[in-house]
Amino acid sequence: MENLTDISVIKKICARYGFKFKKGFGQNFLCDEDIVNEIIYGSGINENTDVIEIGPGFGSLTQSLLKYAKSVTSIEIDSSLVPVLTDLFGNEENFTLINEDVLKLDLNEIIKSDNTVLVANLPYYITTPILTYLLEGRFNLKSVTVMVQKEVADRMVAPPGSKDYGAITCLIDYYSDSRIIVDVPKECFIPAPNVNSAVVKLDILSEPKAKPLSEKNMFKLIKASFNQRRKTFLNGVSNSSVTDKSKAELEEILIKSGYDANLRGETLSIEEFAELSDKIF
Repeated sequence: MENLTDISVIKKICARYGFKFKKGFGQNFLCDEDIVNEIIYGSGINENTDVIEIGPGFGSLTQSLLKYAKSVTSIEIDSSLVPVLTDLFGNEENFTLINEDVLKLDLNEIIKSDNTVLVANLPYYITTPILTYLLEGRFNLKSVTVMVQKEVADRMVAPPGSKDYGAITCLIDYYSDSRIIVDVPKECFIPAPNVNSAVVKLDILSEPKAKPLSEKNMFKLIKASFNQRRKTFLNGVSNSSVTDKSKAELEEILIKSGYDANLRGETLSIEEFAELSDKIF
């Protein structure tokens, strides 16, 4: 089979099937073999790994996943890519194609084993909904390796107190250990997007890092504290509708818990958010 990261091959496939890239699906296909190798190595897959892939495109990553993994189930929303992917990989015994929106699927029906990982080149416009779905669904996944916009990647792995730390960081930190595998220049895609990307690996934890009495309340508190980032935690939460406690009551809780009344939400770890959530709600 031809190298599907080769731009000349990709252009031939476009011409053969009359395919046109769709901005509505955020289609930017990876065309760099070195980055594919970095993803394969960084995701840690081997001959015993079952892989779920979101957004295979023309299969530049799928081709290598099939080579190294036990099985690959690719989920592609664009029906015009079905004949392309079927012609390319339909004869591979370890390949399954699902033409569907991943947010409408129950991954529990797709996961084949306790050694299942997910790999995805996420469209920028829907990154957060998909990550939220994957993490809050608590599916039996060992890891999630995703290509995302570079600034999103920086937020995903940011430490407390940094400028990139935010609500999405807390969500990811609650369910996983995260790290950036490789930065990906925009020139590594066809068509090239307007921004650079990065690949982030999330090693899913068997148990979340914190144990709040109510996850729902904790994440409501996190969202409120970041909604008005320039404000203090106290002002952000008291100005929101997440709790009926007065500003004075919230301040008392902070002080009795050993926190400065002027602290900002971006300085709190996920464990500290859980602690405050239990005392506020």
